[in-house]
Amino acid sequence: MLNLTNLWLVAQTAQAYTPSPRSTRQSVDTPSVFSQFSATWSSEPLTSAAILMMQYDDVFTFNFNLIVTRGGKQATYALNKTCTLSLPWSPREVTCEVNYMEVSVRSEATCPYVENGDSAFKPALYSDWKVMFQRAEDQFLPMNLSEARKLGYVFALTDERLVFRTPYEQPHSFSTEVNGVPVEVVHAVLFSRQSWVVLVVDLLAACSMHNGSYDGGYMIWETSELLHSLVSPLNETEVSIGANGKLVEKKVAEERGYTVEKVNTTLQVSIPYKAEGGYRKSFVSRDLYEYYVFHLYLEQISVDEAEIAARLRFHRIIVTPLLRCHIFTENQTLARERSFTIYLGGVPEDVVLVSIQLNGRDFTLPLTNTSTYKVTEVLHPNGTHGYTLTVLFDDPIVKLQFSRKAVAMQHILNVNYTLAVQPGNEPYYHETTVTALTRVSPPVFDANCSESSIHFKLAHRPFDYFWELAIGSDVLTSDLADRRGYIFSNDSQSLRLDVPLFTNGFKYQDVTLKGFSGTFEILVRVRETSEVQTSTVKTCLFSPKEFIMCSTNGKVNVVANLSLPIPSGGSPAETSLRDKSCWPKDADGTRALFSFAVNDCGAIIMLGRDSVTYRNEIIFSSVRNPENLSSKNRVLLQCTYTVAGLHALFSAYKFESDTVGVGRIVHSNRIIEGPAVDPTSASTRRSVTVRPRYQPSAKYIKVSSFLKNLSNKGLKESSQVNVFTVI
Repeated sequence: MLNLTNLWLVAQTAQAYTPSPRSTRQSVDTPSVFSQFSATWSSEPLTSAAILMMQYDDVFTFNFNLIVTRGGKQATYALNKTCTLSLPWSPREVTCEVNYMEVSVRSEATCPYVENGDSAFKPALYSDWKVMFQRAEDQFLPMNLSEARKLGYVFALTDERLVFRTPYEQPHSFSTEVNGVPVEVVHAVLFSRQSWVVLVVDLLAACSMHNGSYDGGYMIWETSELLHSLVSPLNETEVSIGANGKLVEKKVAEERGYTVEKVNTTLQVSIPYKAEGGYRKSFVSRDLYEYYVFHLYLEQISVDEAEIAARLRFHRIIVTPLLRCHIFTENQTLARERSFTIYLGGVPEDVVLVSIQLNGRDFTLPLTNTSTYKVTEVLHPNGTHGYTLTVLFDDPIVKLQFSRKAVAMQHILNVNYTLAVQPGNEPYYHETTVTALTRVSPPVFDANCSESSIHFKLAHRPFDYFWELAIGSDVLTSDLADRRGYIFSNDSQSLRLDVPLFTNGFKYQDVTLKGFSGTFEILVRVRETSEVQTSTVKTCLFSPKEFIMCSTNGKVNVVANLSLPIPSGGSPAETSLRDKSCWPKDADGTRALFSFAVNDCGAIIMLGRDSVTYRNEIIFSSVRNPENLSSKNRVLLQCTYTVAGLHALFSAYKFESDTVGVGRIVHSNRIIEGPAVDPTSASTRRSVTVRPRYQPSAKYIKVSSFLKNLSNKGLKESSQVNVFTVI
């Protein structure tokens, strides 16, 4: 911005004025046009294209061409500025600019010895005037004004003013301290001999060099009410404050929070760091920072003892230290909406979001119309803005993890925001991770019954892989299904399992002549821990005309059709097993129900290499000697177990097996079988152990020793030995 105090001197001094290193200091990104212009012409003198027109020290017009180079191309802009003096000049004016000091006085002094009565300064200023600088008690040798100009000093004479301008830190200036405030002083004495009269003009400029400070949200700058001892004592001082070269009314200053406080003889200026009139800038140094800049304009009008007013103007740039920007993210997700809603807030006005990374995948903004993700900008009255990101839970980019503790599905989204500081696109990254829990139920089968099996069907869900299915203690696989006789299929849509009656895993209840209930259970376990979460249990009523059940605990349930072996006039109720005390549990006109222990009721044990078969018979009670029965008068019952699955094998001891046995009902003309399972298909072998329940006087055989003897004798796998129990 062009000020009245410097506008009219620009054209005169641009060619000769070469600022010192300190005088070229400019604030970062100074918003005023003139400050940017100054930064350019301070290193390259203006050409004659810059023209100043001035009228009576009241109206100033400045025309110049601004040449901008960008991308290797030059562009020229014709600029001009006209300023009008708003207040009359004071007898003495001192300006403390950012990079120079200036003092001006009235040039209306007349000499009574000059015949025409014109001003004593009317003769050419540079013709016979000299200057002598004083520093404290030291005096430098006089020099003419042309020599002084080569050193960076400028002396100018207008219609009404005599002006002296100098950069800071010149060889003839000096620094001091007044009431703790650093001050720079330059003292020049102009003199000229005209005839026998010597004219002397004393020009002194003193400026506070306080750099400003920051405390509790306020930018603070200080100056002394009286900056140098050569200045006449002051009777009255009036201080006004403003910003960017313009004063503001007292009420406006109070509303903005500007304060000027006098402490003894020190004037302390306090400006809120976010006050109107200043501006901010973002800065990246690993983290994101901001700093605030305020172009302070302070005017001090003092009246000395002679009631002569002097105006002192300060133009100072106050900058805060780097302040951390508090960009934050807020998880605004509502699980019932099944989508992530993440708010990124506190984003400064000169920072924009350029891209996002979701679980490692990059997306550049703006997003395409086909994107399932949504980013919305949110503006705020305080100048900051934010962004709202929306991502659906079911989007493939969202990670899923089953939470055992919460028994819920955890949705995980890692977000990396890439923001850029404008201008320059300096990047800054902000990361966050958001999670959400949604209640999920373990998979549940649809199940239905058929005449001889139970059918299970499971429709696949995306997260079903967190669970595993088990039958008892065994994980359900295609291999297990093959070994047990299940019908198993599994594709991308569904899993199907058909479980035939009498296969391993069934549990039976309420066995009667009319039928029984069969129950099959599929367990759902957490895959990582095998902890059972739930199960699908299906119970069906089955009504086969004839069947045999060989359970894992050695209990046999048989419903047999006895219409053929019973003589005419006989009744199924009159039948028994080999042991005459083992009668039917129930009977009708053609069938009988037996329920007994597999190693009881006169059972015969037949040992093979890999299996054990328990055999019994249903006989008509009128036949006393079973050996005399013909094939037409008896029904053979047998249960076969794999040796690897048996824990004990003694006719009078507790029976225990890992798997159900394979049952058969053998009639003279047909065989009724249980499940079609190969009794030798067990994948492992184990020794049979003895678990005594009591000690009767009975003969027993240890299976492992017996099989070893069989192997030593070279018997084939089909070899069998009848072992008769002693009851």
